[in-house]
Amino acid sequence: MMNERIGSVRIGYLVNQYPAVSHSFIRREVLQLEQLGIPVVRFALKGWDNQLVDEEDMRERAKTEYVQQLGIARLLACTLSAITRMPVRVARASKLALRMAKQSQRRLGVHLFYLVEAIAIAAYMKRHRIDHLHAHFGTNSAEVAMLASIVADRPYSFTVHGPEEFDKAEAIGLPEKIERSQFVVAISSFGRSQLYRWMQPSHWHKVKVVHCGLERAFYRQQRVAPAGRRRLVCVGRLCEQKGQLLLIRAMDTLVRKGMVFDLVLAGDGEMRPLIEHEIAACGLGKYVHLTGWLSGEQVRRQILEATALVLPSLAEGLPVVIMEAMALKRPVLSTYIAGIPELVQPGVSGWLFPSGSVEDLALAMEECLGLSSAELERMGDAAYDMVLQRHDIALEAEKLANHFFSALGEVNATRSPA
Repeated sequence: MMNERIGSVRIGYLVNQYPAVSHSFIRREVLQLEQLGIPVVRFALKGWDNQLVDEEDMRERAKTEYVQQLGIARLLACTLSAITRMPVRVARASKLALRMAKQSQRRLGVHLFYLVEAIAIAAYMKRHRIDHLHAHFGTNSAEVAMLASIVADRPYSFTVHGPEEFDKAEAIGLPEKIERSQFVVAISSFGRSQLYRWMQPSHWHKVKVVHCGLERAFYRQQRVAPAGRRRLVCVGRLCEQKGQLLLIRAMDTLVRKGMVFDLVLAGDGEMRPLIEHEIAACGLGKYVHLTGWLSGEQVRRQILEATALVLPSLAEGLPVVIMEAMALKRPVLSTYIAGIPELVQPGVSGWLFPSGSVEDLALAMEECLGLSSAELERMGDAAYDMVLQRHDIALEAEKLANHFFSALGEVNATRSPA
Protein backbone atom coordinates (compact mmCIF):
# COMPACT_ATOMS: atom_id res chain seq x y z
CA MET A 1 0.00 0.00 0.00
CA MET A 2 2.82 2.39 0.82
CA ASN A 3 4.45 1.85 -2.57
CA GLU A 4 1.38 3.32 -4.27
CA ARG A 5 1.81 6.56 -2.29
CA ILE A 6 5.56 7.03 -2.70
CA GLY A 7 6.41 10.18 -4.62
CA SER A 8 2.92 11.56 -4.17
CA VAL A 9 3.92 13.76 -1.22
CA ARG A 10 6.76 16.10 -0.38
CA ILE A 11 7.85 16.36 3.25
CA GLY A 12 9.57 19.33 4.87
CA TYR A 13 11.87 18.65 7.83
CA LEU A 14 12.49 21.44 10.32
CA VAL A 15 15.18 21.38 13.01
CA ASN A 16 16.57 24.23 15.09
CA GLN A 17 20.17 23.37 14.12
CA TYR A 18 20.95 20.91 11.35
CA PRO A 19 23.13 19.08 10.76
CA ALA A 20 24.79 18.75 14.14
CA VAL A 21 27.24 16.34 15.72
CA SER A 22 24.58 15.01 18.08
CA HIS A 23 21.80 14.76 15.45
CA SER A 24 22.95 11.78 13.40
CA PHE A 25 19.62 10.06 14.13
CA ILE A 26 17.77 12.81 12.23
CA ARG A 27 20.11 12.47 9.27
CA ARG A 28 19.54 8.71 9.19
CA GLU A 29 15.78 9.20 9.25
CA VAL A 30 15.82 11.76 6.44
CA LEU A 31 18.10 9.67 4.22
CA GLN A 32 16.01 6.55 4.77
CA LEU A 33 12.80 8.37 3.83
CA GLU A 34 14.54 9.39 0.62
CA GLN A 35 15.59 5.77 0.11
CA LEU A 36 11.86 4.97 0.19
CA GLY A 37 11.38 7.47 -2.63
CA ILE A 38 9.86 10.29 -0.54
CA PRO A 39 11.25 13.76 -1.36
CA VAL A 40 12.45 15.51 1.80
CA VAL A 41 13.38 19.20 1.95
CA ARG A 42 15.56 20.16 4.93
CA PHE A 43 14.88 23.41 6.79
CA ALA A 44 16.90 24.68 9.75
CA LEU A 45 16.74 27.89 11.70
CA LYS A 46 20.53 28.01 12.10
CA GLY A 47 23.61 25.81 11.89
CA TRP A 48 25.10 26.72 8.51
CA ASP A 49 28.36 27.60 10.28
CA ASN A 50 28.44 24.69 12.76
CA GLN A 51 31.77 22.93 13.17
CA LEU A 52 31.27 19.50 11.60
CA VAL A 53 33.51 16.44 11.68
CA ASP A 54 31.41 13.98 9.67
CA GLU A 55 31.45 14.04 5.86
CA GLU A 56 27.80 12.98 5.71
CA ASP A 57 26.87 16.00 7.82
CA MET A 58 28.80 18.24 5.45
CA ARG A 59 26.79 16.86 2.53
CA GLU A 60 23.55 17.43 4.45
CA ARG A 61 24.49 21.06 5.12
CA ALA A 62 24.67 21.68 1.37
CA LYS A 63 21.07 20.40 1.03
CA THR A 64 19.61 22.52 3.84
CA GLU A 65 17.71 25.83 3.65
CA TYR A 66 18.74 28.12 6.55
CA VAL A 67 16.19 30.67 7.72
CA GLN A 68 18.40 32.94 9.79
CA GLN A 69 21.01 33.03 7.04
CA LEU A 70 18.61 35.25 5.10
CA GLY A 71 19.35 38.13 7.48
CA ILE A 72 16.91 40.37 9.30
CA ALA A 73 16.18 42.67 6.33
CA ARG A 74 15.05 39.85 4.04
CA LEU A 75 13.10 38.17 6.84
CA LEU A 76 11.19 41.40 7.54
CA ALA A 77 10.55 41.90 3.82
CA CYS A 78 9.14 38.38 3.63
CA THR A 79 6.91 39.13 6.62
CA LEU A 80 5.55 42.37 5.11
CA SER A 81 4.84 40.55 1.85
CA ALA A 82 2.92 37.82 3.70
CA ILE A 83 0.86 40.39 5.62
CA THR A 84 -0.14 41.95 2.30
CA ARG A 85 -0.93 38.71 0.50
CA MET A 86 -2.58 36.67 3.27
CA PRO A 87 -3.49 38.96 6.17
CA VAL A 88 -5.99 36.56 7.75
CA ARG A 89 -3.52 33.69 8.09
CA VAL A 90 -0.78 35.96 9.41
CA ALA A 91 -3.22 37.46 11.91
CA ARG A 92 -4.17 34.01 13.16
CA ALA A 93 -0.54 33.00 13.52
CA SER A 94 0.25 36.30 15.30
CA LYS A 95 -2.56 35.74 17.80
CA LEU A 96 -1.21 32.28 18.57
CA ALA A 97 2.36 33.61 18.97
CA LEU A 98 1.10 36.14 21.51
CA ARG A 99 -0.71 33.42 23.44
CA MET A 100 2.41 31.23 23.47
CA ALA A 101 4.42 34.17 24.83
CA LYS A 102 2.07 34.67 27.80
CA GLN A 103 2.86 31.24 29.26
CA SER A 104 6.50 31.15 28.24
CA GLN A 105 9.65 31.95 30.16
CA ARG A 106 10.94 33.73 27.06
CA ARG A 107 10.20 37.35 26.16
CA LEU A 108 7.49 38.39 23.73
CA GLY A 109 10.12 39.46 21.21
CA VAL A 110 11.42 35.88 20.98
CA HIS A 111 8.01 34.54 20.02
CA LEU A 112 7.47 37.33 17.50
CA PHE A 113 10.79 36.33 15.93
CA TYR A 114 9.51 32.73 15.82
CA LEU A 115 6.58 34.13 13.83
CA VAL A 116 8.95 35.87 11.40
CA GLU A 117 10.87 32.60 10.99
CA ALA A 118 7.61 30.72 10.47
CA ILE A 119 6.56 33.09 7.69
CA ALA A 120 9.89 32.46 5.96
CA ILE A 121 9.40 28.69 6.34
CA ALA A 122 5.91 29.04 4.84
CA ALA A 123 7.46 30.78 1.83
CA TYR A 124 9.98 27.94 1.47
CA MET A 125 7.13 25.44 1.72
CA LYS A 126 5.29 27.12 -1.12
CA ARG A 127 8.43 27.26 -3.25
CA HIS A 128 9.19 23.56 -2.69
CA ARG A 129 5.51 22.47 -2.82
CA ILE A 130 5.64 20.92 0.65
CA ASP A 131 2.57 18.89 1.64
CA HIS A 132 3.48 18.21 5.26
CA LEU A 133 5.97 19.77 7.69
CA HIS A 134 7.68 17.66 10.34
CA ALA A 135 9.81 19.12 13.15
CA HIS A 136 12.27 17.44 15.48
CA PHE A 137 12.09 18.39 19.17
CA GLY A 138 9.09 19.91 20.90
CA THR A 139 10.81 23.21 21.75
CA ASN A 140 11.23 26.23 19.46
CA SER A 141 11.34 24.23 16.22
CA ALA A 142 7.89 22.79 17.00
CA GLU A 143 6.53 26.29 17.70
CA VAL A 144 7.91 27.61 14.40
CA ALA A 145 6.41 24.58 12.61
CA MET A 146 3.04 25.19 14.26
CA LEU A 147 3.00 28.86 13.22
CA ALA A 148 4.24 28.01 9.72
CA SER A 149 1.45 25.47 9.28
CA ILE A 150 -1.10 28.24 9.88
CA VAL A 151 0.55 30.64 7.42
CA ALA A 152 1.12 27.94 4.78
CA ASP A 153 -2.20 26.17 5.44
CA ARG A 154 -0.43 22.83 5.59
CA PRO A 155 -0.44 20.16 8.35
CA TYR A 156 2.49 19.56 10.65
CA SER A 157 3.77 16.98 13.11
CA PHE A 158 6.79 16.77 15.38
CA THR A 159 9.00 14.29 17.21
CA VAL A 160 9.54 14.66 20.97
CA HIS A 161 12.79 13.24 22.33
CA GLY A 162 12.96 14.41 25.95
CA PRO A 163 13.97 15.09 28.58
CA GLU A 164 13.87 18.85 27.97
CA GLU A 165 10.31 18.90 26.63
CA PHE A 166 9.01 17.01 29.66
CA ASP A 167 10.90 19.20 32.15
CA LYS A 168 9.07 22.37 31.03
CA ALA A 169 6.04 21.17 29.10
CA GLU A 170 3.75 24.05 30.06
CA ALA A 171 6.39 26.75 29.57
CA ILE A 172 7.00 25.63 25.96
CA GLY A 173 3.29 25.21 25.25
CA LEU A 174 3.57 21.49 24.59
CA PRO A 175 -0.19 20.81 25.03
CA GLU A 176 -1.03 23.48 22.41
CA LYS A 177 1.53 22.10 19.96
CA ILE A 178 0.14 18.58 20.35
CA GLU A 179 -3.47 19.65 19.96
CA ARG A 180 -2.81 21.55 16.73
CA SER A 181 -0.59 18.85 15.19
CA GLN A 182 -1.77 16.05 12.94
CA PHE A 183 0.25 13.63 15.07
CA VAL A 184 3.21 13.63 17.44
CA VAL A 185 6.01 11.06 17.56
CA ALA A 186 7.50 9.62 20.75
CA ILE A 187 10.79 7.72 20.47
CA SER A 188 9.93 5.26 23.25
CA SER A 189 6.98 3.96 25.26
CA PHE A 190 8.21 6.08 28.15
CA GLY A 191 8.06 9.15 25.90
CA ARG A 192 4.52 8.26 24.90
CA SER A 193 3.49 8.04 28.56
CA GLN A 194 4.93 11.50 29.23
CA LEU A 195 3.03 12.97 26.28
CA TYR A 196 -0.20 11.44 27.58
CA ARG A 197 0.26 13.56 30.72
CA TRP A 198 -0.06 16.77 28.68
CA MET A 199 -3.01 15.99 26.43
CA GLN A 200 -6.65 15.10 26.64
CA PRO A 201 -7.34 11.34 26.47
CA SER A 202 -9.44 12.03 23.37
CA HIS A 203 -6.17 12.99 21.61
CA TRP A 204 -4.09 10.02 22.76
CA HIS A 205 -4.50 8.45 19.33
CA LYS A 206 -2.26 11.17 17.93
CA VAL A 207 0.83 9.78 19.66
CA LYS A 208 2.86 7.40 17.49
CA VAL A 209 5.92 5.51 18.71
CA VAL A 210 8.70 5.56 16.12
CA HIS A 211 12.12 4.54 17.39
CA CYS A 212 15.35 6.17 16.32
CA GLY A 213 17.16 3.67 14.15
CA LEU A 214 20.42 2.57 12.63
CA GLU A 215 21.04 1.79 8.99
CA ARG A 216 21.49 -1.91 8.23
CA ALA A 217 25.11 -1.41 7.22
CA PHE A 218 25.81 -0.51 10.86
CA TYR A 219 24.73 -4.01 11.92
CA ARG A 220 26.98 -5.78 9.42
CA GLN A 221 30.12 -5.07 11.38
CA GLN A 222 32.16 -8.25 11.86
CA ARG A 223 32.87 -9.15 15.46
CA VAL A 224 35.89 -7.23 16.74
CA ALA A 225 37.52 -8.15 20.05
CA PRO A 226 38.31 -5.22 22.37
CA ALA A 227 41.94 -4.15 22.14
CA GLY A 228 44.40 -4.27 25.05
CA ARG A 229 43.39 -4.07 28.68
CA ARG A 230 39.82 -3.56 29.82
CA ARG A 231 38.34 -0.24 28.73
CA LEU A 232 34.99 1.50 29.17
CA VAL A 233 33.79 4.24 26.86
CA CYS A 234 31.24 6.96 27.59
CA VAL A 235 29.91 8.81 24.53
CA GLY A 236 27.98 12.04 24.84
CA ARG A 237 28.01 15.75 25.45
CA LEU A 238 29.99 16.72 28.54
CA CYS A 239 27.06 18.21 30.45
CA GLU A 240 25.14 17.83 33.70
CA GLN A 241 22.52 15.38 32.50
CA LYS A 242 25.05 12.81 31.20
CA GLY A 243 26.57 12.25 34.66
CA GLN A 244 30.26 12.06 33.74
CA LEU A 245 31.32 13.48 37.12
CA LEU A 246 29.69 10.49 38.81
CA LEU A 247 31.60 8.25 36.45
CA ILE A 248 34.95 9.78 37.46
CA ARG A 249 34.12 9.31 41.14
CA ALA A 250 33.05 5.70 40.59
CA MET A 251 36.29 5.06 38.72
CA ASP A 252 38.26 6.58 41.60
CA THR A 253 36.56 4.10 43.95
CA LEU A 254 37.62 1.14 41.78
CA VAL A 255 41.18 2.33 41.21
CA ARG A 256 41.61 2.68 44.97
CA LYS A 257 40.58 -0.98 45.22
CA GLY A 258 43.40 -1.90 42.87
CA MET A 259 41.47 -2.28 39.60
CA VAL A 260 43.33 -1.11 36.51
CA PHE A 261 41.36 -0.14 33.39
CA ASP A 262 40.93 2.76 30.96
CA LEU A 263 38.02 5.14 30.56
CA VAL A 264 37.40 7.11 27.38
CA LEU A 265 35.09 10.16 27.45
CA ALA A 266 34.12 10.72 23.81
CA GLY A 267 32.54 14.12 23.29
CA ASP A 268 32.85 17.71 24.40
CA GLY A 269 30.76 20.32 26.13
CA GLU A 270 30.38 22.98 28.75
CA MET A 271 31.39 20.76 31.68
CA ARG A 272 34.78 19.79 30.25
CA PRO A 273 36.82 22.09 32.56
CA LEU A 274 35.04 20.76 35.66
CA ILE A 275 35.50 17.16 34.53
CA GLU A 276 39.19 17.74 33.82
CA HIS A 277 39.56 19.26 37.30
CA GLU A 278 37.90 16.19 38.87
CA ILE A 279 40.19 13.84 36.93
CA ALA A 280 43.25 15.73 38.15
CA ALA A 281 41.97 15.89 41.73
CA CYS A 282 41.50 12.10 41.77
CA GLY A 283 44.88 11.47 40.13
CA LEU A 284 43.29 9.58 37.21
CA GLY A 285 45.04 11.39 34.38
CA LYS A 286 46.83 8.27 33.10
CA TYR A 287 43.58 6.25 33.00
CA VAL A 288 41.02 8.73 31.60
CA HIS A 289 41.16 10.03 28.03
CA LEU A 290 39.01 12.90 26.67
CA THR A 291 38.68 12.86 22.89
CA GLY A 292 36.64 15.97 22.06
CA TRP A 293 34.03 15.74 19.32
CA LEU A 294 34.37 12.76 16.99
CA SER A 295 32.93 11.77 13.64
CA GLY A 296 30.50 8.89 13.42
CA GLU A 297 33.26 6.56 12.23
CA GLN A 298 35.54 7.64 15.08
CA VAL A 299 32.77 6.97 17.63
CA ARG A 300 32.31 3.52 16.13
CA ARG A 301 36.02 2.85 16.48
CA GLN A 302 36.04 3.92 20.12
CA ILE A 303 33.11 1.61 20.90
CA LEU A 304 34.78 -1.33 19.14
CA GLU A 305 37.99 -0.79 21.12
CA ALA A 306 36.04 -0.81 24.42
CA THR A 307 34.84 -3.64 26.61
CA ALA A 308 31.47 -1.94 27.13
CA LEU A 309 29.63 1.38 26.92
CA VAL A 310 28.85 3.19 30.18
CA LEU A 311 26.31 6.01 30.33
CA PRO A 312 25.45 7.19 33.87
CA SER A 313 22.77 9.65 32.72
CA LEU A 314 20.63 11.69 35.10
CA ALA A 315 18.06 12.57 32.42
CA GLU A 316 17.49 11.14 28.94
CA GLY A 317 15.11 10.29 26.17
CA LEU A 318 16.61 7.13 24.67
CA PRO A 319 20.27 7.66 23.71
CA VAL A 320 21.17 6.62 20.17
CA VAL A 321 24.69 5.73 21.29
CA ILE A 322 23.23 2.86 23.33
CA MET A 323 21.76 1.47 20.10
CA GLU A 324 25.10 1.92 18.34
CA ALA A 325 27.02 0.08 21.07
CA MET A 326 24.53 -2.80 21.08
CA ALA A 327 24.64 -3.02 17.28
CA LEU A 328 28.43 -3.37 17.61
CA LYS A 329 27.91 -6.21 20.12
CA ARG A 330 29.00 -4.36 23.20
CA PRO A 331 27.09 -4.62 26.50
CA VAL A 332 25.81 -1.40 28.06
CA LEU A 333 25.90 -0.02 31.60
CA SER A 334 23.30 2.68 32.17
CA THR A 335 20.60 4.00 34.48
CA TYR A 336 17.01 3.04 35.26
CA ILE A 337 15.54 6.15 33.61
CA ALA A 338 13.34 7.14 30.66
CA GLY A 339 13.37 4.72 27.71
CA ILE A 340 16.67 3.02 28.57
CA PRO A 341 15.11 -0.01 30.37
CA GLU A 342 13.05 -0.69 27.23
CA LEU A 343 16.28 -1.57 25.44
CA VAL A 344 18.90 -2.66 28.00
CA GLN A 345 18.06 -5.89 29.85
CA PRO A 346 19.94 -6.33 33.14
CA GLY A 347 22.01 -9.49 33.21
CA VAL A 348 21.25 -10.18 29.54
CA SER A 349 22.62 -7.30 27.48
CA GLY A 350 24.07 -5.09 30.20
CA TRP A 351 23.59 -3.53 33.62
CA LEU A 352 21.09 -0.98 34.92
CA PHE A 353 21.67 0.94 38.14
CA PRO A 354 19.90 3.76 40.04
CA SER A 355 20.63 7.16 38.57
CA GLY A 356 22.83 9.34 40.76
CA SER A 357 24.33 6.49 42.78
CA VAL A 358 28.13 6.39 42.63
CA GLU A 359 28.14 3.16 44.67
CA ASP A 360 25.80 1.29 42.32
CA LEU A 361 27.62 2.62 39.26
CA ALA A 362 30.95 1.42 40.67
CA LEU A 363 29.45 -2.00 41.43
CA ALA A 364 28.14 -2.37 37.88
CA MET A 365 31.51 -1.34 36.45
CA GLU A 366 33.30 -3.82 38.71
CA GLU A 367 31.01 -6.68 37.65
CA CYS A 368 31.44 -5.83 33.98
CA LEU A 369 35.22 -5.59 34.14
CA GLY A 370 35.38 -8.86 36.08
CA LEU A 371 33.57 -10.96 33.44
CA SER A 372 35.38 -13.34 31.14
CA SER A 373 35.65 -12.63 27.42
CA ALA A 374 33.15 -15.42 26.72
CA GLU A 375 30.58 -13.91 29.09
CA LEU A 376 31.01 -10.45 27.58
CA GLU A 377 30.64 -11.95 24.11
CA ARG A 378 27.38 -13.64 25.12
CA MET A 379 26.00 -10.35 26.43
CA GLY A 380 27.14 -8.55 23.28
CA ASP A 381 25.28 -11.06 21.11
CA ALA A 382 22.11 -10.57 23.18
CA ALA A 383 22.47 -6.79 22.86
CA TYR A 384 22.81 -7.13 19.09
CA ASP A 385 19.68 -9.27 18.78
CA MET A 386 17.64 -6.84 20.87
CA VAL A 387 18.60 -3.67 19.02
CA LEU A 388 18.17 -5.33 15.63
CA GLN A 389 14.55 -6.13 16.48
CA ARG A 390 13.69 -2.63 17.68
CA HIS A 391 15.87 -0.08 15.92
CA ASP A 392 16.19 -0.87 12.22
CA ILE A 393 15.94 2.52 10.49
CA ALA A 394 14.38 0.97 7.37
CA LEU A 395 11.45 -0.35 9.40
CA GLU A 396 11.10 2.75 11.57
CA ALA A 397 11.20 5.15 8.59
CA GLU A 398 8.51 3.10 6.88
CA LYS A 399 6.33 3.48 9.99
CA LEU A 400 6.86 7.23 9.93
CA ALA A 401 6.13 7.43 6.20
CA ASN A 402 2.82 5.67 6.74
CA HIS A 403 1.95 8.17 9.48
CA PHE A 404 2.62 10.99 7.00
CA PHE A 405 0.38 9.37 4.40
CA SER A 406 -2.41 8.73 6.91
CA ALA A 407 -2.25 12.29 8.23
CA LEU A 408 -2.43 13.75 4.72
CA GLY A 409 -5.34 11.44 3.92
CA GLU A 410 -7.23 12.78 6.93
CA VAL A 411 -6.49 16.40 5.94
CA ASN A 412 -7.58 15.83 2.35
CA ALA A 413 -10.77 14.16 3.52
CA THR A 414 -11.74 17.18 5.62
CA ARG A 415 -10.95 19.55 2.74
CA SER A 416 -12.93 17.61 0.14
CA PRO A 417 -16.51 18.66 -0.69
CA ALA A 418 -19.16 16.62 1.07
